[in-house]
Amino acid sequence: MGSIFTLIRVLAHAGSGSVFGILSALVFGVFQIWMLINAWRNKEYLWVLLILMGLGIWYFFYVYRHTISTNRGFELPGASKRKRIKELQAKIHHLDNAVHHFHLGDIYFQQGKLDKAEACYRAALERDPKDIDARAHLGQTLLRLKRPAEARPLLEGVCHEDPKHDYGYSMMALAETLSAVGEQNAALEVWLRVTSQHSYPRAKVQLAELYVAKNQLDPARAELRDILADDAHAPAFQRKRDRVWVHRAKRLIKKI
Repeated sequence: MGSIFTLIRVLAHAGSGSVFGILSALVFGVFQIWMLINAWRNKEYLWVLLILMGLGIWYFFYVYRHTISTNRGFELPGASKRKRIKELQAKIHHLDNAVHHFHLGDIYFQQGKLDKAEACYRAALERDPKDIDARAHLGQTLLRLKRPAEARPLLEGVCHEDPKHDYGYSMMALAETLSAVGEQNAALEVWLRVTSQHSYPRAKVQLAELYVAKNQLDPARAELRDILADDAHAPAFQRKRDRVWVHRAKRLIKKI
């Protein structure tokens, strides 16, 4: 209750002071409530207590700002700030380097501007056709653009060359691509390879969905239970990043 009492004291003091004091008190109160709601939603109950004691600013710097994600389960490296975009565009204008096209593509991917991302990745590959990262990210972009037939040879080549590329994210994109072109058995094999090395909810949920489609309910339940058990003990930033897949797991397990 510390933060509430602090707010009351500030408001009381501001009531006999300037308009600036009142506005400062209101901003402080809104900020504390914002941090409190976020901590409660993420089940960070110790932080809820600390925020009530007036430590919302600590929560902001130590937890909240590290949990911001712009891609809901499909993250790629890169920053999406306008300044960074302008910097890369200037470098492309002067140097026309493949790596700058690639990094600009990553930013557009994160922003959901997939047509621009595709153009950047293709420009990078024109300048360096062997770049495995550009091939992988172009494949992921084509998959999101609902062009899995075009994505497939790119992702297959990347995963054959480096099965662990992008920490398994390229392999996951390949599995999704195979599902999108109707090759469910091949997708199942790829998902099994991914889950043998990683515990990504994105992989486990889609593997469970394939099991359900084959009426193999016991292994499906096992995958879904693993997701929910891991989520209960995951750090806040990971829970926020994976929540779309965790919610999907919760819906599916209720149905089977």
